[in-house]
Amino acid sequence: MTPADRLSQRRAEVARFTRARYGLCGTLSLHRLALGWDLVRAPVNVMLSPVFLLTRLLALLFGKLGAKRAASWLSSRRIFLQSNVATQIQQDMTAFIADLQAKGLGPDAPPALIRDQIASYAETRNAVSEIATSLVVLLAGFLLFHQATPGIISLAGPLAEMRAHSTAVSDFALGSGMGRMWYWAFPVELSPWEVILTGVILAVIGSLVTTFAGVLADPLQTITGTHRRRLMRMLDRLDRAAAGGGLEREHILARLGDLSDAAVILWRSMRS
Repeated sequence: MTPADRLSQRRAEVARFTRARYGLCGTLSLHRLALGWDLVRAPVNVMLSPVFLLTRLLALLFGKLGAKRAASWLSSRRIFLQSNVATQIQQDMTAFIADLQAKGLGPDAPPALIRDQIASYAETRNAVSEIATSLVVLLAGFLLFHQATPGIISLAGPLAEMRAHSTAVSDFALGSGMGRMWYWAFPVELSPWEVILTGVILAVIGSLVTTFAGVLADPLQTITGTHRRRLMRMLDRLDRAAAGGGLEREHILARLGDLSDAAVILWRSMRS
């Protein structure tokens, strides 16, 4: 078999796998596994996302500075709690690569490296779900407040203010009509704890949205070929037996909302 034929057959197998696993029927079957402890793990994993990003950025930095051992140790840390969905994806990926190897199409890489790359692949897929949630948050900000809300923090403030205003108007002693006039002239004073509580509730809701975002994101990525290209990149790294301690761009994109929120808060605090 020529290298060109081998690559062509591998692409066909990858395309078949992604359609079966991430098409509409496949992803619905996959997300049934999330109806359980994954609903508890999801909020924790959202909170651990900045820790994951920090460890990977430090691994990149240490790698550039020549501290290869420290970089390897950091990049191999599994930060997220293992979800049932991620476990199933890893099992499917392990079986798929074993099938490729049996057909002479798989990578000749150490088993430990294959396991590491499969785990990273599952984490990257979860990052795409977080990106989908960030888009929902951004859209909610535009629809409700006509402003950009790149993250939970920037959405929590206006939403808490809207809720406090609505409650104050409905509880106004002279009726809601007079209440609207009064609080138009004298805005409601918003407690910081109301913003914090709203942010916590939004974070929990966002984590649940992230858990099931793949129901829409997976078929869309299958249609656009994103799943296929991501899997081919992983197989190419395994062909080269490269650990690939770099950071996939999906993780950076998933944290853009949080980073934007942090930048806005820092800018406001510097100006005040």
